[in-house]
Amino acid sequence: MNLRSSSVGVTPGHLDAPHSSLLRGISLTRAERAILPEDSFQHMISLERKRSERSRKPFLLMLVDAGGYLSPDKNSSVLKKILHALVSSTRETDAVGWYKTNGTVGAMFTEVPAEEKKCVFSALLTRISRSLQDHLSVEEFNRVNISLHMFPEEFGDEMPHDPGNPILYPDILSRDRSKKLFRIAKRVMDIVGSLLAMVLLSPVFLILASLVKITSRGPVLFKQKRLGQFGKTFTFLKFRSMYVNNDLSVHRQFMKRVINGTHSDTTEASGPVYKMTNDPRITRIGKFLRRTSLDELPQLLNVLIGDMSLVGPRPPIGYEYLDYDIWHRCRVLESKPGITGLWQVLGRSRIRFDDMVRLDLQYARAWSLWLDIQILLRTPAAVLSRNGAY
Repeated sequence: MNLRSSSVGVTPGHLDAPHSSLLRGISLTRAERAILPEDSFQHMISLERKRSERSRKPFLLMLVDAGGYLSPDKNSSVLKKILHALVSSTRETDAVGWYKTNGTVGAMFTEVPAEEKKCVFSALLTRISRSLQDHLSVEEFNRVNISLHMFPEEFGDEMPHDPGNPILYPDILSRDRSKKLFRIAKRVMDIVGSLLAMVLLSPVFLILASLVKITSRGPVLFKQKRLGQFGKTFTFLKFRSMYVNNDLSVHRQFMKRVINGTHSDTTEASGPVYKMTNDPRITRIGKFLRRTSLDELPQLLNVLIGDMSLVGPRPPIGYEYLDYDIWHRCRVLESKPGITGLWQVLGRSRIRFDDMVRLDLQYARAWSLWLDIQILLRTPAAVLSRNGAY
Protein backbone atom coordinates (compact mmCIF):
# COMPACT_ATOMS: atom_id res chain seq x y z
CA MET A 1 0.00 0.00 0.00
CA ASN A 2 1.31 3.40 -0.97
CA LEU A 3 0.87 5.75 1.98
CA ARG A 4 2.00 9.01 0.45
CA SER A 5 -0.24 12.02 0.85
CA SER A 6 -1.51 11.68 -2.70
CA SER A 7 -4.71 9.67 -2.70
CA VAL A 8 -4.52 5.90 -2.87
CA GLY A 9 -7.64 4.18 -4.12
CA VAL A 10 -8.54 1.05 -2.16
CA THR A 11 -11.48 -1.25 -2.66
CA PRO A 12 -12.36 -2.74 0.72
CA GLY A 13 -14.19 -5.60 -0.95
CA HIS A 14 -10.83 -7.00 -1.99
CA LEU A 15 -9.61 -7.23 1.62
CA ASP A 16 -10.04 -10.46 3.48
CA ALA A 17 -11.90 -9.15 6.56
CA PRO A 18 -14.31 -11.36 8.56
CA HIS A 19 -17.96 -10.33 9.09
CA SER A 20 -19.29 -9.45 12.53
CA SER A 21 -22.66 -8.33 13.92
CA LEU A 22 -21.41 -6.75 17.15
CA LEU A 23 -21.72 -3.14 15.91
CA ARG A 24 -25.13 -3.21 14.23
CA GLY A 25 -26.93 -1.90 17.30
CA ILE A 26 -25.48 1.64 17.20
CA SER A 27 -28.31 4.12 16.56
CA LEU A 28 -28.18 6.76 13.82
CA THR A 29 -28.93 9.45 16.41
CA ARG A 30 -25.71 8.63 18.24
CA ALA A 31 -23.75 8.71 14.97
CA GLU A 32 -25.23 12.02 13.91
CA ARG A 33 -24.13 13.69 17.14
CA ALA A 34 -20.54 12.71 16.40
CA ILE A 35 -20.58 13.80 12.76
CA LEU A 36 -19.13 17.20 11.84
CA PRO A 37 -20.67 19.27 9.03
CA GLU A 38 -18.55 20.01 5.97
CA ASP A 39 -17.28 23.43 7.08
CA SER A 40 -16.29 22.23 10.54
CA PHE A 41 -14.63 19.05 9.31
CA GLN A 42 -12.60 20.86 6.66
CA HIS A 43 -11.61 23.51 9.21
CA MET A 44 -10.32 20.75 11.49
CA ILE A 45 -8.22 19.34 8.63
CA SER A 46 -6.65 22.76 8.09
CA LEU A 47 -5.91 23.23 11.80
CA GLU A 48 -4.42 19.76 12.14
CA ARG A 49 -2.23 20.33 9.09
CA LYS A 50 -0.84 23.51 10.65
CA ARG A 51 -0.22 21.72 13.96
CA SER A 52 1.52 18.93 12.11
CA GLU A 53 3.81 21.44 10.37
CA ARG A 54 5.11 22.42 13.81
CA SER A 55 5.01 19.10 15.65
CA ARG A 56 5.99 16.94 12.65
CA LYS A 57 3.56 14.30 13.90
CA PRO A 58 1.75 12.75 10.91
CA PHE A 59 -2.00 12.49 10.59
CA LEU A 60 -4.09 10.42 8.23
CA LEU A 61 -7.20 11.56 6.41
CA MET A 62 -9.42 8.74 5.17
CA LEU A 63 -12.16 9.60 2.67
CA VAL A 64 -14.99 7.23 1.81
CA ASP A 65 -17.68 7.51 -0.84
CA ALA A 66 -20.51 5.25 -1.90
CA GLY A 67 -19.06 4.48 -5.31
CA GLY A 68 -21.39 6.47 -7.55
CA TYR A 69 -24.87 5.08 -7.05
CA LEU A 70 -27.25 6.62 -9.57
CA SER A 71 -30.23 6.86 -7.21
CA PRO A 72 -29.93 9.79 -4.77
CA ASP A 73 -32.01 7.92 -2.18
CA LYS A 74 -29.82 4.84 -2.44
CA ASN A 75 -26.66 6.92 -2.28
CA SER A 76 -27.92 8.74 0.83
CA SER A 77 -28.79 5.45 2.51
CA VAL A 78 -25.35 3.99 1.85
CA LEU A 79 -23.61 7.13 3.10
CA LYS A 80 -25.54 6.95 6.37
CA LYS A 81 -24.38 3.37 6.81
CA ILE A 82 -20.80 4.43 6.08
CA LEU A 83 -21.09 7.13 8.75
CA HIS A 84 -22.32 4.47 11.19
CA ALA A 85 -19.28 2.35 10.36
CA LEU A 86 -16.78 5.20 10.80
CA VAL A 87 -18.24 6.38 14.10
CA SER A 88 -18.28 2.87 15.51
CA SER A 89 -14.69 2.05 14.50
CA THR A 90 -12.85 5.27 15.41
CA ARG A 91 -11.59 6.73 18.67
CA GLU A 92 -13.36 9.59 20.43
CA THR A 93 -10.33 11.75 19.63
CA ASP A 94 -10.65 11.06 15.90
CA ALA A 95 -12.78 13.45 13.84
CA VAL A 96 -15.57 12.06 11.65
CA GLY A 97 -17.60 14.25 9.33
CA TRP A 98 -18.63 15.32 5.85
CA TYR A 99 -15.72 16.17 3.58
CA LYS A 100 -18.31 16.90 0.91
CA THR A 101 -21.92 17.07 2.08
CA ASN A 102 -23.97 14.12 0.86
CA GLY A 103 -21.04 13.02 -1.29
CA THR A 104 -17.93 12.03 0.67
CA VAL A 105 -17.44 11.28 4.35
CA GLY A 106 -14.12 11.31 6.13
CA ALA A 107 -12.25 10.33 9.26
CA MET A 108 -9.11 12.05 10.50
CA PHE A 109 -6.66 10.11 12.67
CA THR A 110 -4.27 12.44 14.49
CA GLU A 111 -0.80 12.16 16.03
CA VAL A 112 0.09 8.90 14.35
CA PRO A 113 3.53 7.73 15.60
CA ALA A 114 5.90 8.44 12.71
CA GLU A 115 7.95 5.29 13.23
CA GLU A 116 4.85 3.08 13.27
CA LYS A 117 2.66 4.79 10.68
CA LYS A 118 2.64 1.99 8.10
CA CYS A 119 1.52 -0.57 10.66
CA VAL A 120 -1.03 1.87 12.07
CA PHE A 121 -2.45 2.69 8.65
CA SER A 122 -2.76 -0.98 7.76
CA ALA A 123 -4.52 -1.74 11.04
CA LEU A 124 -6.89 1.21 10.59
CA LEU A 125 -7.84 0.14 7.08
CA THR A 126 -8.50 -3.42 8.21
CA ARG A 127 -10.61 -2.30 11.18
CA ILE A 128 -12.71 0.12 9.13
CA SER A 129 -13.09 -2.40 6.34
CA ARG A 130 -14.55 -4.87 8.82
CA SER A 131 -16.92 -2.26 10.18
CA LEU A 132 -18.04 -1.37 6.64
CA GLN A 133 -18.72 -5.03 5.94
CA ASP A 134 -20.85 -5.18 9.08
CA HIS A 135 -23.01 -2.26 7.97
CA LEU A 136 -23.23 -2.72 4.18
CA SER A 137 -24.54 -5.37 1.85
CA VAL A 138 -22.02 -7.22 -0.31
CA GLU A 139 -22.99 -5.14 -3.36
CA GLU A 140 -22.72 -1.87 -1.44
CA PHE A 141 -19.44 -2.88 0.15
CA ASN A 142 -17.87 -3.75 -3.20
CA ARG A 143 -18.78 -0.31 -4.59
CA VAL A 144 -17.32 1.70 -1.74
CA ASN A 145 -14.13 3.66 -2.49
CA ILE A 146 -11.57 4.56 0.17
CA SER A 147 -8.68 6.97 -0.35
CA LEU A 148 -5.89 7.63 2.15
CA HIS A 149 -4.13 10.98 2.44
CA MET A 150 -1.16 11.39 4.74
CA PHE A 151 0.36 14.62 6.02
CA PRO A 152 3.19 15.52 5.97
CA GLU A 153 4.02 13.89 2.69
CA GLU A 154 7.27 11.97 2.44
CA PHE A 155 9.51 11.98 -0.61
CA GLY A 156 12.57 9.97 -1.48
CA ASP A 157 15.36 11.14 -3.75
CA GLU A 158 13.04 11.62 -6.71
CA MET A 159 10.17 14.05 -7.07
CA PRO A 160 6.80 12.28 -7.28
CA HIS A 161 4.50 12.99 -10.19
CA ASP A 162 2.04 14.99 -8.03
CA PRO A 163 3.87 16.28 -4.94
CA GLY A 164 1.00 18.49 -3.76
CA ASN A 165 -2.31 17.02 -2.61
CA PRO A 166 -5.17 19.59 -2.81
CA ILE A 167 -7.43 17.37 -0.69
CA LEU A 168 -5.33 18.20 2.37
CA TYR A 169 -5.75 21.95 1.74
CA PRO A 170 -9.52 22.57 1.78
CA ASP A 171 -8.93 26.05 3.22
CA ILE A 172 -6.94 27.07 0.12
CA LEU A 173 -9.53 25.60 -2.25
CA SER A 174 -12.32 27.36 -0.35
CA ARG A 175 -10.42 30.66 -0.41
CA ASP A 176 -9.92 30.42 -4.17
CA ARG A 177 -13.61 29.61 -4.73
CA SER A 178 -14.64 32.62 -2.64
CA LYS A 179 -12.57 34.89 -4.91
CA LYS A 180 -13.60 33.27 -8.17
CA LEU A 181 -14.55 36.52 -9.93
CA PHE A 182 -11.32 38.20 -8.84
CA ARG A 183 -9.35 35.15 -10.03
CA ILE A 184 -11.03 35.47 -13.41
CA ALA A 185 -10.07 39.15 -13.48
CA LYS A 186 -6.48 38.21 -12.61
CA ARG A 187 -6.42 35.72 -15.48
CA VAL A 188 -7.75 38.36 -17.90
CA MET A 189 -5.05 40.74 -16.69
CA ASP A 190 -2.43 38.04 -17.28
CA ILE A 191 -3.62 37.36 -20.83
CA VAL A 192 -3.89 41.03 -21.82
CA GLY A 193 -0.65 41.98 -20.08
CA SER A 194 1.43 39.13 -21.54
CA LEU A 195 0.08 39.65 -25.06
CA LEU A 196 0.70 43.39 -24.94
CA ALA A 197 4.20 42.94 -23.54
CA MET A 198 5.15 40.35 -26.20
CA VAL A 199 3.93 42.63 -29.00
CA LEU A 200 5.71 45.71 -27.68
CA LEU A 201 8.91 43.82 -26.88
CA SER A 202 9.02 41.69 -30.04
CA PRO A 203 12.08 43.59 -31.41
CA VAL A 204 13.87 42.96 -28.11
CA PHE A 205 13.00 39.25 -28.35
CA LEU A 206 14.56 39.05 -31.80
CA ILE A 207 17.73 40.89 -30.79
CA LEU A 208 18.27 38.80 -27.65
CA ALA A 209 17.57 35.55 -29.48
CA SER A 210 20.19 36.47 -32.08
CA LEU A 211 22.78 37.37 -29.43
CA VAL A 212 22.25 34.09 -27.56
CA LYS A 213 22.53 32.10 -30.78
CA ILE A 214 25.70 33.69 -32.14
CA THR A 215 27.65 33.87 -28.85
CA SER A 216 27.46 30.23 -27.77
CA ARG A 217 26.47 26.83 -29.04
CA GLY A 218 23.02 25.57 -28.14
CA PRO A 219 19.32 26.46 -28.33
CA VAL A 220 18.04 29.99 -27.85
CA LEU A 221 15.55 29.01 -25.17
CA PHE A 222 16.32 27.18 -21.95
CA LYS A 223 13.53 24.76 -21.02
CA GLN A 224 13.21 23.23 -17.58
CA LYS A 225 10.54 21.37 -15.62
CA ARG A 226 9.28 23.51 -12.75
CA LEU A 227 6.51 23.13 -10.18
CA GLY A 228 3.34 25.18 -10.37
CA GLN A 229 0.49 25.38 -7.86
CA PHE A 230 -0.06 22.10 -6.00
CA GLY A 231 3.08 20.71 -7.61
CA LYS A 232 1.73 20.60 -11.17
CA THR A 233 4.76 20.42 -13.46
CA PHE A 234 5.15 22.64 -16.50
CA THR A 235 7.89 23.60 -18.96
CA PHE A 236 9.54 26.81 -17.75
CA LEU A 237 11.07 29.07 -20.40
CA LYS A 238 14.04 31.46 -20.29
CA PHE A 239 16.57 32.81 -22.75
CA ARG A 240 19.52 30.47 -22.37
CA SER A 241 22.21 32.10 -20.23
CA MET A 242 24.43 29.03 -19.64
CA TYR A 243 26.64 26.78 -21.67
CA VAL A 244 24.97 23.54 -22.71
CA ASN A 245 25.57 20.24 -20.90
CA ASN A 246 26.56 21.93 -17.64
CA ASP A 247 26.71 20.20 -14.26
CA LEU A 248 23.39 20.61 -12.42
CA SER A 249 24.84 19.23 -9.19
CA VAL A 250 26.67 22.54 -8.63
CA HIS A 251 23.39 24.44 -8.38
CA ARG A 252 21.64 21.66 -6.49
CA GLN A 253 24.22 21.63 -3.70
CA PHE A 254 24.25 25.42 -3.53
CA MET A 255 20.45 25.61 -3.22
CA LYS A 256 20.47 22.90 -0.59
CA ARG A 257 22.66 25.12 1.59
CA VAL A 258 20.51 28.18 0.92
CA ILE A 259 17.28 26.34 1.78
CA ASN A 260 18.76 24.77 4.91
CA GLY A 261 20.11 28.13 6.05
CA THR A 262 23.77 27.03 6.04
CA HIS A 263 24.92 29.26 3.16
CA SER A 264 27.08 32.16 4.31
CA ASP A 265 30.07 32.33 2.00
CA THR A 266 28.80 34.79 -0.63
CA THR A 267 28.93 38.38 0.53
CA GLU A 268 29.46 41.75 -1.07
CA ALA A 269 30.01 45.27 0.27
CA SER A 270 26.25 45.78 0.43
CA GLY A 271 25.64 42.56 2.38
CA PRO A 272 25.07 38.84 1.89
CA VAL A 273 23.84 37.37 -1.39
CA TYR A 274 21.82 34.15 -1.49
CA LYS A 275 22.60 33.28 -5.08
CA MET A 276 25.62 32.08 -7.04
CA THR A 277 27.44 35.28 -8.07
CA ASN A 278 30.36 33.74 -9.98
CA ASP A 279 28.78 30.78 -11.71
CA PRO A 280 31.27 29.42 -14.31
CA ARG A 281 28.41 27.87 -16.26
CA ILE A 282 27.07 31.27 -17.37
CA THR A 283 28.02 32.71 -20.77
CA ARG A 284 29.14 36.30 -21.29
CA ILE A 285 25.81 37.36 -22.79
CA GLY A 286 24.15 35.29 -20.08
CA LYS A 287 25.62 37.50 -17.36
CA PHE A 288 24.10 40.55 -19.05
CA LEU A 289 20.74 38.83 -19.45
CA ARG A 290 20.64 37.86 -15.80
CA ARG A 291 21.74 41.22 -14.45
CA THR A 292 19.02 42.94 -16.47
CA SER A 293 16.42 40.14 -15.95
CA LEU A 294 15.93 40.01 -19.72
CA ASP A 295 16.40 36.23 -19.62
CA GLU A 296 12.95 36.04 -17.98
CA LEU A 297 11.04 37.53 -20.92
CA PRO A 298 10.04 34.18 -22.53
CA GLN A 299 8.01 33.45 -19.39
CA LEU A 300 5.41 35.80 -20.84
CA LEU A 301 4.46 32.78 -22.97
CA ASN A 302 4.11 30.70 -19.78
CA VAL A 303 1.74 33.38 -18.50
CA LEU A 304 -0.26 33.45 -21.72
CA ILE A 305 -0.92 29.70 -21.73
CA GLY A 306 -1.80 29.70 -18.02
CA ASP A 307 1.15 27.92 -16.38
CA MET A 308 2.20 31.11 -14.62
CA SER A 309 0.84 34.51 -13.69
CA LEU A 310 2.41 37.94 -14.06
CA VAL A 311 2.61 38.11 -10.25
CA GLY A 312 3.26 35.22 -7.89
CA PRO A 313 5.99 33.15 -6.20
CA ARG A 314 8.88 31.97 -8.33
CA PRO A 315 8.40 28.33 -9.42
CA PRO A 316 10.94 25.93 -7.88
CA ILE A 317 12.85 23.08 -9.48
CA GLY A 318 11.86 19.61 -8.31
CA TYR A 319 15.12 18.95 -6.47
CA GLU A 320 14.72 22.21 -4.57
CA TYR A 321 11.26 21.16 -3.39
CA LEU A 322 12.71 17.91 -2.05
CA ASP A 323 14.89 19.96 0.33
CA TYR A 324 12.03 22.16 1.54
CA ASP A 325 10.97 22.10 5.16
CA ILE A 326 7.30 21.21 5.65
CA TRP A 327 6.16 24.82 5.97
CA HIS A 328 8.23 25.88 2.93
CA ARG A 329 5.98 23.76 0.70
CA CYS A 330 3.05 26.12 1.19
CA ARG A 331 4.70 28.67 -1.13
CA VAL A 332 4.14 26.21 -3.99
CA LEU A 333 0.68 25.12 -2.88
CA GLU A 334 -1.00 28.44 -2.15
CA SER A 335 -0.50 30.42 -5.39
CA LYS A 336 0.14 30.06 -9.08
CA PRO A 337 3.80 30.98 -9.76
CA GLY A 338 4.64 34.32 -11.31
CA ILE A 339 7.30 36.33 -13.13
CA THR A 340 7.47 38.98 -10.41
CA GLY A 341 6.36 39.20 -6.80
CA LEU A 342 7.05 40.65 -3.37
CA TRP A 343 10.43 38.91 -3.25
CA GLN A 344 11.54 40.53 -6.51
CA VAL A 345 10.55 44.08 -5.58
CA LEU A 346 11.89 43.90 -2.01
CA GLY A 347 15.45 42.69 -2.59
CA ARG A 348 15.54 39.40 -4.53
CA SER A 349 18.73 37.47 -3.85
CA ARG A 350 19.63 39.58 -0.82
CA ILE A 351 16.75 38.04 1.13
CA ARG A 352 17.20 34.81 3.08
CA PHE A 353 15.25 31.82 1.80
CA ASP A 354 13.01 31.61 4.90
CA ASP A 355 12.14 35.28 4.53
CA MET A 356 11.42 34.80 0.84
CA VAL A 357 8.96 32.04 1.75
CA ARG A 358 7.30 34.30 4.30
CA LEU A 359 6.87 36.98 1.63
CA ASP A 360 5.32 34.44 -0.75
CA LEU A 361 2.89 33.28 1.94
CA GLN A 362 2.08 36.87 2.85
CA TYR A 363 1.28 37.55 -0.81
CA ALA A 364 -0.92 34.45 -1.15
CA ARG A 365 -2.94 35.20 1.98
CA ALA A 366 -3.35 38.95 1.38
CA TRP A 367 -3.78 38.69 -2.37
CA SER A 368 -5.89 41.22 -4.23
CA LEU A 369 -5.90 42.72 -7.71
CA TRP A 370 -4.68 45.99 -6.24
CA LEU A 371 -1.71 44.21 -4.66
CA ASP A 372 -0.84 42.70 -8.06
CA ILE A 373 -1.02 46.15 -9.67
CA GLN A 374 1.22 47.65 -6.98
CA ILE A 375 3.83 44.92 -7.48
CA LEU A 376 3.73 45.32 -11.27
CA LEU A 377 4.21 49.08 -10.95
CA ARG A 378 7.23 48.58 -8.68
CA THR A 379 8.84 45.88 -10.84
CA PRO A 380 10.49 48.14 -13.50
CA ALA A 381 12.33 50.12 -10.80
CA ALA A 382 13.46 46.88 -9.15
CA VAL A 383 14.76 45.57 -12.50
CA LEU A 384 16.57 48.79 -13.38
CA SER A 385 18.22 48.99 -9.95
CA ARG A 386 19.61 45.45 -10.44
CA ASN A 387 19.51 45.04 -6.67
CA GLY A 388 19.98 41.32 -5.96
CA ALA A 389 20.15 40.37 -9.65
CA TYR A 390 22.88 37.85 -10.64
